[in-house]
Amino acid sequence: MRVLVLGSGGREHALARALHRDPAVTALHCAPGNPGTAEIADNHQLDPADPAAVTGLAARLRAELVVIGPEAPLVAGVGDALRAAGVPCFGPDREAARIEGSKAFAKEIMAAAGVPTADARVCASRAEAEEALDAFGPPYVVKDDGLAAGKGVVVTEDRDAALAHAEACERVVIEEFLDGPEVSLFALCDGRHAVPLLPAQDFKRALDGDAGPNTGGMGAYTPLPWAPEGLVDEVMSTVVQPTLDELRRRETPYVGTLYAGLALTSRGVRVVEFNARFGDPETQVVLDRLATPVATLLQACAIGGLDPDLRPEWRPGAAVTVVVAAENYPASPVKGDAITGLAEADAVDGAYVLHAGTSLDFDSGRLVASGGRVLSVVGTGADLAAARAAAYEAVGKIALRGSHHRTDIARTAAEGVQ
Repeated sequence: MRVLVLGSGGREHALARALHRDPAVTALHCAPGNPGTAEIADNHQLDPADPAAVTGLAARLRAELVVIGPEAPLVAGVGDALRAAGVPCFGPDREAARIEGSKAFAKEIMAAAGVPTADARVCASRAEAEEALDAFGPPYVVKDDGLAAGKGVVVTEDRDAALAHAEACERVVIEEFLDGPEVSLFALCDGRHAVPLLPAQDFKRALDGDAGPNTGGMGAYTPLPWAPEGLVDEVMSTVVQPTLDELRRRETPYVGTLYAGLALTSRGVRVVEFNARFGDPETQVVLDRLATPVATLLQACAIGGLDPDLRPEWRPGAAVTVVVAAENYPASPVKGDAITGLAEADAVDGAYVLHAGTSLDFDSGRLVASGGRVLSVVGTGADLAAARAAAYEAVGKIALRGSHHRTDIARTAAEGVQ
């Protein structure tokens, strides 16, 4: 199978790594990819959100499967263009991708499908925002209605800060605060049926102890030893399948990964958000544990042939990923600083490095930081404690001036506390 992966981050490197391990994959390409994917695939420089450029490349490569990593190409209609050209595509079309592209649309779908979620109001003016903030009270939850690269949500006790975020956005969704731990669950969908992957937990805040600003994700782990029995089945029956059914009823069948961000509240499971693609950095740990060949799964979704009774097989043990971020991330990340120590990090038993925001400086030949989240360091082991130890030992081998990372990824779970 000839496969093309769109995107350039840690998620795409993780996807490429999983596909590279699949014996069914005979040719692997990434566009634009990164220096990490270049070691296992052929990179092609193009804008992955340009439908014409992507379909042209897919035709030249005779791609039998295109896997869309980030959200921007989905919202731009790249999936529509590929399907129109007869290329199997893993990723929803533009209309279905609105489930991530518009928080208001996601709320509309959930309401119609009876999916449990937070009460919310859509606000397009200061007066509407003030009324909603007062109605729900603190902690205030304000979400940019459009795409914001995982950083469009403000959760704060400060009403002025919440209002300022609302005014900075064209339209926002303001909703009630959901208590309880959060869980990420990916479901692979073929438009009619869905198959769940392992649940994971993501760490959104920049600093230890869930302090600091919201980010695209500073680390993740799986499995979740504290998750209640039957959680996945419950989410599939009350969240994922009703959502798929509602989208199909609207003649926008959903093909790809439906990412359900969940809160396990005192009142039961509630959807925090939907994403229209694999989450980053949860993909890094979930795909690490996946034993079932991934290419066949994704192609089955793309062509509408997913077996609804299929349950993927998983490697025993655990995986933890720690994100190494550039100086001043998530505000204004510093770019261009050299990165060293990757060979030493990869040599740590049970650990490896995935590239996210990296590039090669062609003048010096050095690997440099080119984004906010620079690297995802994955540790694996027999349990979460061993996986954490491997990940953090590898992080300690890496040098990037001014970089920072959280030191508490999966700590409480490894200690048997949640």
